[in-house]
Amino acid sequence: MAIFGKDRNERRSGEGPFPVSGPGPGEAEMFERDRIRSEASDMSGTSAFLGKGTRVTGKLTFEGPVRIEGQVEGEIAARDTLTIGEGADVKAQITGNSIVIHGRVTGDVKATKRLEIQAPGRLVGNITTPVLVIHEGVTFEGQCAMGATEGGRGEKEGKVTHLPTVEIAKAEAK
Repeated sequence: MAIFGKDRNERRSGEGPFPVSGPGPGEAEMFERDRIRSEASDMSGTSAFLGKGTRVTGKLTFEGPVRIEGQVEGEIAARDTLTIGEGADVKAQITGNSIVIHGRVTGDVKATKRLEIQAPGRLVGNITTPVLVIHEGVTFEGQCAMGATEGGRGEKEGKVTHLPTVEIAKAEAK
């Protein structure tokens, strides 16, 4: 049997037109760099990252998961998970699928699936989301609408996760 004009035995021995050999000079390093990069991206699960010291003004649009640790002013639109890190200071109108806030956000936030605010997060603005989770130690000033959002399905009611806190009970007692 012949494939590409050579018989099978010749290909097996490695003596055909394409000799079997190890990687050429520099190829091993290239493969190792690519492997390390792919493992790092798999571990973080983030396709974009704006680190500390970064300052952006304008409209940002993200397709995959993103984490923001710097300063942003303007508008942010994310089709996947958007994480606002603890060191972030964001003054923007935010729209996203799932949003997690650890830092400071000033502006309206609209999450089509879920919004979670974790300590020491601070949000000053209005929220629109079907599912809202607010952890102990968070500051939220604004209004919240928990009906179906644009792109949401039907007229489902939103879900609220209540987390017990001692501070809330103390504040209500005063």
